Amino acid sequence: MCDERTRLLHKLQAEDFAVYEAVLYLDGHPDCRHALAYYNRHREIAARLRAEYEKKYGPLTNNSACEDAHWAWIDGPFPWEKEAN
Repeated sequence: MCDERTRLLHKLQAEDFAVYEAVLYLDGHPDCRHALAYYNRHREIAARLRAEYEKKYGPLTNNSACEDAHWAWIDGPFPWEKEAN
């Protein structure tokens, strides 16, 4: 019983996890071209999903909360609050 917002957030979390795991692997295998390609592909997907989520539902972090005329971070609910999910 997930809504669109929850599904999008779960997709983003999965991509962020893939990116993080690829970083850990690349730390030990910096010359692995396959891992680097995997990292770049999932980083791009995560960035695209993050932009889509933030456009529809607002900022996920304070790094993307500042607009020229408004501090959007306080417009909640925050992603971790029950009302947001």
